[in-house]
Amino acid sequence: MYKNEFDNYLKQNKKFKAYMFYGQSVFLVEQYSLIIAQSLGNDDEIEKLYFEEYDFKYAKDKLLQSSLFSSNNIVLIKIDKKLPKKEVDSLIEACNLNSDSTLIIACLGDSDFKTMETSFSLKTNSAAVRFFLPTDTEAIKFLEYEAKMLNIKVELSALNHLYFMHKNDLALCVNDMKKLAIFDELITTHLVDTHCFGIGTVNFEDFLHDLLSGKDISSDLSLLLEEGMNEIFLLNQVTSFVQQLFMISSYARTIGQPNPKEILGFIPPKNIWEKKSKLAINKKPEVFQEILEYLLNIELDFKTSKIDNQSVYLQATLRKFTVLFR
Repeated sequence: MYKNEFDNYLKQNKKFKAYMFYGQSVFLVEQYSLIIAQSLGNDDEIEKLYFEEYDFKYAKDKLLQSSLFSSNNIVLIKIDKKLPKKEVDSLIEACNLNSDSTLIIACLGDSDFKTMETSFSLKTNSAAVRFFLPTDTEAIKFLEYEAKMLNIKVELSALNHLYFMHKNDLALCVNDMKKLAIFDELITTHLVDTHCFGIGTVNFEDFLHDLLSGKDISSDLSLLLEEGMNEIFLLNQVTSFVQQLFMISSYARTIGQPNPKEILGFIPPKNIWEKKSKLAINKKPEVFQEILEYLLNIELDFKTSKIDNQSVYLQATLRKFTVLFR
């Protein structure tokens, strides 16, 4: 199932005997795994088996045995490679045999975990949840929720600023919010700038703006990739940026002065919005179609062609991009 469906079960206080979380968002996989585990028992009742610590026989025996000191028996397993179906089926069966036990599997990494999903069903009182990367709007709403949980007052513009500063990395945002929680005052953009530091040496928002402005991005692009940014992720961020520009341009041409709340669902920092709006309005509608087709063709090449070096290929195609669409 997807996140929305699972969230509805949570609202209904529905509990399963076994959970599997996987997908594109490592942050959401880890966050939901921890939330579920902590909702079922305290830290002393949670057995954590991470990666190489996982042992099938030990995990199964643990799930079959009830504790003498607690009514909750929770096993949280983090893996970066899929488990054999027989093992997964056996672990779920053990949970159903022991009313005190619950299994939680957090799948991290790029392995194909989807095949494991077939072991989880309502018949076995188990659930597999697949997460996709949250949209900007979803991410900001999540940060608003975190701020509420941390009991801190924060300006929406400050959350947006923090999110863009960390290149859409929610884990880094949450870590910084915990640091900011020590200040007994309203969290503003200025406070974020003073006490938080974005990852990497390249401002990603500036990089995207320079790319669409036809400027030379070779050096910044190389640095981003050297810092470990994934090629597919970078390409998806470029595409998302172009789609935002198109929405701004369309709004301006059909309605009038662009409204960030109506277009994006949130209000970004003023300086970012002004630069983005100006860039969007200066491009003709037909150019956006050409740009999106170009980017989609690059993505298609990544997924269907045997490209020996994706980093070199992406650098070449994006340098060409600045020449074609300046």
